[in-house]
Amino acid sequence: MMRMLRFSIFFLFCFFFLNEAKAQVLPYAKEVVQTLSSEEFKGRGYVEKGDKIAAEFIRDEFKKFGLLSYTKDYFQKFEASVNTFPNKIKLEVNGQKLQTGYDFVVTPGSPSIKGTYDVVRLSIDEIMSDELLGTKLRSSGNKFIAVDSYSEEDFTKEELERIQGVIGFLKYNQSNPAAGTIELTSEKLTWHGAQQQYAKPAFIVLADSVDTPITEIKVNLKTKLEKKYKTQNVVGYLEGENQDSLIVIIAHYDHFGKMGSALFPGANDNASGTAMLLSLAKHFSKNKAPFNMAFIAFGGEEIGLLGSKYFVEHPLFDLSKVKFLLNFDLAGTGDEGIQVVNGSVYRNQFDRLVEINENQNLLPQVKIRGTACNSDHCAFNEVGVPGFYIYTLGGIRAYHDVYDRYETLPFTEFEDYYTLMVEFLNQL
Repeated sequence: MMRMLRFSIFFLFCFFFLNEAKAQVLPYAKEVVQTLSSEEFKGRGYVEKGDKIAAEFIRDEFKKFGLLSYTKDYFQKFEASVNTFPNKIKLEVNGQKLQTGYDFVVTPGSPSIKGTYDVVRLSIDEIMSDELLGTKLRSSGNKFIAVDSYSEEDFTKEELERIQGVIGFLKYNQSNPAAGTIELTSEKLTWHGAQQQYAKPAFIVLADSVDTPITEIKVNLKTKLEKKYKTQNVVGYLEGENQDSLIVIIAHYDHFGKMGSALFPGANDNASGTAMLLSLAKHFSKNKAPFNMAFIAFGGEEIGLLGSKYFVEHPLFDLSKVKFLLNFDLAGTGDEGIQVVNGSVYRNQFDRLVEINENQNLLPQVKIRGTACNSDHCAFNEVGVPGFYIYTLGGIRAYHDVYDRYETLPFTEFEDYYTLMVEFLNQL
């Protein structure tokens, strides 16, 4: 009877201890995301040293948790080429001032331009006709071309290829006689990074933000191509019970930073994935893992997966010893579960993940997917390092835009997602 009582007390202690530990996960993750996506971190990009501010924060968290460093300061430094927009951007359409990031975005490879320009309209019908397109292009010298908004659903695959090919020519080809391009759209504005400048500037403008037809624009855009921008990965590790194998946890911390006065906070992409990485580092700093664990927060992901490529070319540990890798991105929702890239490649590990999820009734679904070279896991996979790239599904649509903020990130399944990852890592 006394033995059963002791067992019951021990069981209850474990139950309450684990639940108390789990209850501490979300507040810390929210604090990390709120910090990384705040105005003080400048969007973690390449204007006003936002990337360095973020890297220093992550380094300090690594130190706090007692992670060891492969280098003298946790940083692995590398150079990147990136086109930046450090100055306020002015764009007036038909005399109407537009708001950067909300009414328009600048194509990331745009060069500087200043002046007032007449605008000629390019309709979709004109795009589809070689004769009409040629006539319009010949009349566009020292003017801007404004391309009509269109819906992809209204066209065949071949027609879409034609439309997008012409728009691509206008944006990126030096042979375009126009001074620049305005692409009108009814879709959500999204932004990207660029490692170079193209010959002509281009703007993507929300069609509902302007009166059409556009006849005149006034623009003041000053860009800066940083050819050898010094940035960094942040790398730390924990020693486990087995020194012969290594588990690697990665997430990119960089985002697009600022486009003029517009801040791209990147709460879900990827402050949330960084929060998952730091939450796991915090846990395993207190609970020794079966294997050594390396934690890498990558820079340069948004401008071409540069940080991870550099790391694989200049590894700080023996890549052949990596037992498994987990790459976290977009970790802040989960209404519809998670997507596991490489799930069909490493089926045994995927099935184990599903089994844990079902046994503990955690996420709505663990969805399988094949290979996809679209994040920092890719460089590792290409040299034979096994691993998953995981992101949450459902919830908010904010992505690569000014609306990806901490205030609207739901963290719907973060705690259960974290629990699933801890259990999976313990059973690898």
